[in-house]
Amino acid sequence: MRRGILTIATVGLLVTGGVTACGDDSGSDNDAGSDKKPKIGVILPDSKSSGRWENADRKFLEAAFKKAGVDYDIQNAQDDKNQFQTIADQMITGGVTALMIVNLDSGTGKAVLDKAKSQGVATIDYDRLTLGGSAEYYVSFDNEVVGKLQGEGLSKCLTDKGVKKPVVAYLNGSPTDNNATLFKNGYDSVLKPKFDSGEYVKGPEQSVPAWDNAQGATLFEQMLTQTGGKIDGVLAANDGLGNAAISVLKKNKLNGKVPVTGQDADVQGLQNILAGDQCMTVYKAIKQEADAAAELAIGLAKGERKETGQTVKDPEGGRDVPSVLLTPKLIFKENVKDVVADGFVTKEALCTAEYAKLCTEAGIS
Repeated sequence: MRRGILTIATVGLLVTGGVTACGDDSGSDNDAGSDKKPKIGVILPDSKSSGRWENADRKFLEAAFKKAGVDYDIQNAQDDKNQFQTIADQMITGGVTALMIVNLDSGTGKAVLDKAKSQGVATIDYDRLTLGGSAEYYVSFDNEVVGKLQGEGLSKCLTDKGVKKPVVAYLNGSPTDNNATLFKNGYDSVLKPKFDSGEYVKGPEQSVPAWDNAQGATLFEQMLTQTGGKIDGVLAANDGLGNAAISVLKKNKLNGKVPVTGQDADVQGLQNILAGDQCMTVYKAIKQEADAAAELAIGLAKGERKETGQTVKDPEGGRDVPSVLLTPKLIFKENVKDVVADGFVTKEALCTAEYAKLCTEAGIS
């Protein structure tokens, strides 16, 4: 797994919403944006690893662009690196003045960002930083904090179950996604001291290529076999991988007995929490992320630059990338209702027949 570590520079306060304009940057490579009709291209990574990309990010980005009255083109690379590059080429040729990407890996992302820059197209890294890249902004959540919340959540669930010297297995995210490295840095900061002290026992660990849930299930089944069924907690890097582990635990009649983590607060993950099969998730208010990125993209598309008041260090490129980092939230069964109240998921989607009673018990109205 790539071990790039992002550090937040002490440049002003953490931005949690909008950004402030600081006027046009006449010396920028993006002056071309002011000579052409503003148009924004967005490349999403896939629709398999998480429902968020199509169900949330696309929706909120579209709404922001429509409200601003700018042309846009949002496409999904479906975890295909060749398709990712083809879409980027088409967008650049098609006249986008700003390009926002969620990279599939830093190598492919860097190639796309560098080509866009050479053509005078402004760029933004959305959700994932492209290591060694040239994006003018990075918009995401504080991903080490996401991982820390996962570690804290799992620790609480194990304590609640009264497990002594629990064996904890890791299902990490994709080894080509820098966010997966950051998540692991976060949960290691909580769990490694417990492994070192002997309070917890480190179990099997695997990184799941391309966040593929089917591979995640296969890998976790192998872990369970390898340990003779002795796994007491699962640090799964997102809700999709959490559900993959839960599917294996169900086959072995261990669901609800073994705490499993997640992140994204998708419908499936929240339903698993209501059912007691998943102990927690991390809620990231995608609308805030999409709105912040859209505001920056709209400015760049018009040849304008905005000040974020914050930077993140790219350890491979050695540069400080102007950034917006948002704050995630820990979700247990008792506050699943907060995700619904925020409008991220609807009661209708969450509280289907078998979950209706559980929703009522959890105060979801």
